[in-house]
Amino acid sequence: MPMSEPPAPAAPSEISTAIIRDRFQRTSPAVDPTAVELGGASRDWPTGLQRRLTANLKPAGVLIPIFERAAGLSVLLTRRSHELKHHPGQVSFPGGRMEPGDGTIRQTALRETHEEVGIHPAAVEIVGFMDAMPTITGYAVTPVVGLLGGNPRLTLDPMEVELAFEVPLPFLLDPANETWSERDIDGVPVPIVEFQYGGQRIWGATASMIVAFRSYFEIEQ
Repeated sequence: MPMSEPPAPAAPSEISTAIIRDRFQRTSPAVDPTAVELGGASRDWPTGLQRRLTANLKPAGVLIPIFERAAGLSVLLTRRSHELKHHPGQVSFPGGRMEPGDGTIRQTALRETHEEVGIHPAAVEIVGFMDAMPTITGYAVTPVVGLLGGNPRLTLDPMEVELAFEVPLPFLLDPANETWSERDIDGVPVPIVEFQYGGQRIWGATASMIVAFRSYFEIEQ
């Protein structure tokens, strides 16, 4: 049988829930939620830095909540409380570390989302999973992709979340809206990506997850 043609590149505004479901339908969470792989330029990092980013990781899950709005698809993000120990005041997806009562990383992402912003698990259609990503704070974070319809009411936990806001999905899918710089980690210059939207700086692991999410689609340049 002839090989099927790859999908034609689409503009970010053309990405729909049907396309998202299609691109993630064959994905599944890793058997080991702490299994991560460093790729690209990270393979050339010093052994000590690689070990720091891959050894003794604790499993965590975040939800990438995609809302179907009249104006189009949007992504929910939060700004973490300045009182938190890890990443205070940073923009992130709702989520957190896996607890003993969580049977799966999916349950972790849904439970944490419910606790942080009040979205009930039953309101979320889970459509796929991305590869776990290591953080410098010692976590392997699995992004779980979820779709939400209607207008679920948000109830923020002020101990964890200062603000919840939405960003149009086409904005995040457009490479023109990202900027790159470097961050020094253990004396090694590491490239970091970030987005600026509505006065909010989206960077670090969250921005890297957005770029990884975009890789599932053929985006017009």
